[in-house]
Amino acid sequence: MTGLGGGDLAVLMTAAVLVGIAKTSIGGVAAISVALFAAVLPARESSGALLPLLIVGDLFAVGAYRRHANWPALLRLFPSVAAGVLIGVVFVARVDDTVMRRTIGALLLSVVAVHLWQRRRKARGAPPSRGPAFVYGLLAGFTTMVANAGGAVMALYLLAAGFPMLAFLGTSAWFFMIVNVFKVPFSVGLGLIDVDSLALNAALLPALLVGAALGRAGVKRLNQARFERLVLLFTVLSSINLLR
Repeated sequence: MTGLGGGDLAVLMTAAVLVGIAKTSIGGVAAISVALFAAVLPARESSGALLPLLIVGDLFAVGAYRRHANWPALLRLFPSVAAGVLIGVVFVARVDDTVMRRTIGALLLSVVAVHLWQRRRKARGAPPSRGPAFVYGLLAGFTTMVANAGGAVMALYLLAAGFPMLAFLGTSAWFFMIVNVFKVPFSVGLGLIDVDSLALNAALLPALLVGAALGRAGVKRLNQARFERLVLLFTVLSSINLLR
């Protein structure tokens, strides 16, 4: 907190607002928050500083959409997600900030490219070739542990599975509540969460609450097609920024 200027705090407050919007409306926006935190803080520290805010946002999301979750889909994902998180723990412990950031950006762009390819196949009448839940779960676990960027992978999985908007939001809400809490002991053990990062979280909490309110109000105005386009757009933009 003491080393941050006014401009830095403004960027982080914007990111916190976007976390609130992402958790209650357009999930892909959360990837922009990852990029903004990484622009102000070192990549490793940014990951730990963002996680508690995401968990608070998860509480709002579960409260709003808890009845719309698809639990069979979640249960198929969780074993591979846990494996992905453990791989991510080893990765974070061994690589530097630049490798961490660029690896995530490349993974996310690859997943988007596969999703768009599948959509073209479907438009031409080709049979679906959706990747197995295990692959998406492994990627989601790895990317969420390394850079809190698993939302993009999860979003693409749910879009490929044809989830309607409320089922998308409810399934995502429970998924990330469980996974983000699961990550906390590892993040503390790696030194990503400490007293200073929690003080920053407390200062940013009001901005997150504003974002959550905006997300709840805005989701009512979104149709399914626009929702999917926005998820893809924000995923691509944030992924490109991570490659810098």
